[in-house]
Amino acid sequence: MNASEETGVWLYAVTPEAGAASALGGLTGVSAEHPRVVAAGTLVAVVGDVPLSSFGEEALPRNLEDLDWLATVARAHDAVIAALLDRGPVAPVRLATMYHDDSSVRVAVEQRSADFERMLEHVSGRVEWGVKAFLQTEPEPAAPVTSGEGAGAAYLARRRRALASSEERQRQAAEQASHIHAALSELASDACTHPPQSRALTERDGPMVLNGAYLVDAERAEQFAEAVDSCDRDSALLTVTLTGPWPPYSFSSLEGS
Repeated sequence: MNASEETGVWLYAVTPEAGAASALGGLTGVSAEHPRVVAAGTLVAVVGDVPLSSFGEEALPRNLEDLDWLATVARAHDAVIAALLDRGPVAPVRLATMYHDDSSVRVAVEQRSADFERMLEHVSGRVEWGVKAFLQTEPEPAAPVTSGEGAGAAYLARRRRALASSEERQRQAAEQASHIHAALSELASDACTHPPQSRALTERDGPMVLNGAYLVDAERAEQFAEAVDSCDRDSALLTVTLTGPWPPYSFSSLEGS
């Protein structure tokens, strides 16, 4: 980045750890900058200086539509947050949270300090796990060979039966997904669901029927993973997968921040 280039401040996360800077080591951030810390009362904001030519008000919305650019930025953002997790609780900040300078970061964090402190207490000693459930595809039954009178009616009857069967499978899948979410929520300190992802993103043949996030005490991680595996084995309709551990993105949102 050119030394004379105008910059803004990208916010990665908020933490109570004064030693957060040592966790950043040689990491680079979303613009290949070296993340740093800004003290904000009893809290610490982890930030990076980024060029407005790529991250300013005009450029950023345009760049966010470039999926390759977005994926690169998201990975870098996540890597900085992940590096902080070993130091203690972290409140990840949503992607593309920008400020004019350190002073505006400090003011924003201090104004919401009570919210951040509650959030950090909530996620302390816990990690986020993701659970996704997909409806397994059902092989198409071989159509009987028919010809002559009645062939059209037979075809329509088969189509109606297939549609009714598909609707019933989807109903059962939704019911099973609800039971799975309820059971896993019992093992978590907090839980929520996100909208199902499209097949273009999941690259699965069957539709996603559960996209859950679970905030789990670190010492219960093995028990939680075993429960997910059991859900997968016990369901003839669903494939249930576990992802993570992740920073607690789903449980650290400050709307309007």
